Amino acid sequence: MKQILVGFHAVQARLRVDPDSLKSVYFDPSRRDRRMGDFLKQAEEILGERLHAADVERLHKLTGHDRHQGVVALAEKMTIARTITEVVEDVEGAQEKPLFLMLDGVTDPHNFGACLRVADGAGVDAVVIPKDRSASINATVSKVSSGASEVMPVITVTNLVRSMKEMQEAGVWLIGTDDEATKSIYDIDLTGSIGIVMGAEGDGMRRLTKENCDELVRIPMQGVVSSLNVSVASGVCLYEALRQRLAHATNKAAK
Repeated sequence: MKQILVGFHAVQARLRVDPDSLKSVYFDPSRRDRRMGDFLKQAEEILGERLHAADVERLHKLTGHDRHQGVVALAEKMTIARTITEVVEDVEGAQEKPLFLMLDGVTDPHNFGACLRVADGAGVDAVVIPKDRSASINATVSKVSSGASEVMPVITVTNLVRSMKEMQEAGVWLIGTDDEATKSIYDIDLTGSIGIVMGAEGDGMRRLTKENCDELVRIPMQGVVSSLNVSVASGVCLYEALRQRLAHATNKAAK
């Protein structure tokens, strides 16, 4: 199955992880800035005859919009998703603790792409989404994620609650976010095997999803705004987990 990759980040990420999957890469020769020059230097060496100059009209036609930065690729769709059990076993085999992000009902591709970007930055091992009521990876998600969608395992599950139980049986502690929770994200230990569960903006997590979390926490809000965008909230929680894990590793090494 073919997919369209749009923009520097998405195409360069694929160049790094799976260049053979890139069938054709098109660039705007009228763009002569340093960023394009650096990109072409990398791409020419790897792609050879698969790299093509294309006018703006051709790029617009391929993407359906003008927000392509002058770089568009046609590629084979990567399959990097694994099962929850495989992720846990691989991470624990490397003497680490798995970190998951679970998204319940995030249907906007811009939010989904941004969640993938922060997940990649925070070192998440996999993102879990339901088959229904969720955005899927497309050109918009790929571009917004700045290439994270090319490398982040996304596990699509038929039944979210059943998958939560599977994670719990594997020793993963599920932390849900809820504005009414008594504990803050800063009050709990996030150094173990953790899954951060985020709901969609407005509706939040569905009732059964919330009921099957091991613990609910809130993000402290000091202003007049009552909640954060789901990608921002994901970033707050995931980077607190990363902060704790780095501190824990430093302390362990010092002993």
